[in-house]
Amino acid sequence: MQPGRFRHFLAIDWSGAKGERQKGIALALADAAGGPPVLVDPGRGWARGDVLEILRDHLPPDTLVGMDLGISLPFADAGAFFPDWAETPSDARDLWAMIDRVCAHDPHLECGSFVSHPEASRYFRHSKDHVGDRFHLPDAATREGRFRVAEEAQRAQGVRPVSNFNLVGAAQVGKSSLTGMRMLHRLRGHVAVWPVDPLPDSGPVLVEMYTSIAARGGGVSGAKTKLRSYEDLNDALDRLDSPPIPGSGPIDDHSSDALITAAWLRKIGHERAYWHPSGLSDEIARTEGWTFGAV
Repeated sequence: MQPGRFRHFLAIDWSGAKGERQKGIALALADAAGGPPVLVDPGRGWARGDVLEILRDHLPPDTLVGMDLGISLPFADAGAFFPDWAETPSDARDLWAMIDRVCAHDPHLECGSFVSHPEASRYFRHSKDHVGDRFHLPDAATREGRFRVAEEAQRAQGVRPVSNFNLVGAAQVGKSSLTGMRMLHRLRGHVAVWPVDPLPDSGPVLVEMYTSIAARGGGVSGAKTKLRSYEDLNDALDRLDSPPIPGSGPIDDHSSDALITAAWLRKIGHERAYWHPSGLSDEIARTEGWTFGAV
């Protein structure tokens, strides 16, 4: 990664909830030239389609985009996304296309048709009392569901990702990931998605990130990594060599997640180690992808 490759750093806290506009979506932008990260506010709440339009049509070519979602599903543990289903896709791009095709009539990039599909639904945990019969592998050592190699690397760094096959609870990212995969399919030819796509020498690049890793980079320790006040956020920004955000008192965690991650991407986005994690092989890149920051 050459110094100065990226001049803008856009962090997106994503949401998989139903509906057109989402309180859970936040965008923050940091400039390589300096200054505090700033929230990008449309004034009416973000729709997933709005974000798609920005990424597809309005990104500066030197932008590194980090999105808080999983860009794929577990594959390496069973040699397939959906073991024993004849229609299981062969790689991440085919998975994105499949999800978008099944959900073609779902509005607002929603994913309801996929998680309720007669075959696909068997692989997901839908509620406390509704767990698909293929949510666990037959010899699973844990009841938490399946994990990607990158998520195991995250766990080794002290954060606790949740399986992308889990659709239950405040910490779940299953629906966020599935709605995000629909968008990634529609970005083909516009934005490189690392490491499913090789890192290009120029043009915008989108990476999966996990806001807890960014918060750890800002010195946040302990089990909880959410920053819920301007004071705590600015302490973390200071550790990332960023000027503070104006304000005091409470801040919503979607905004703080986006702001801290934009600053973190600016701080570490040019470091070679993050682009060459030890667990990332060509096969993993093609099928499961990776989480930027999991080394």
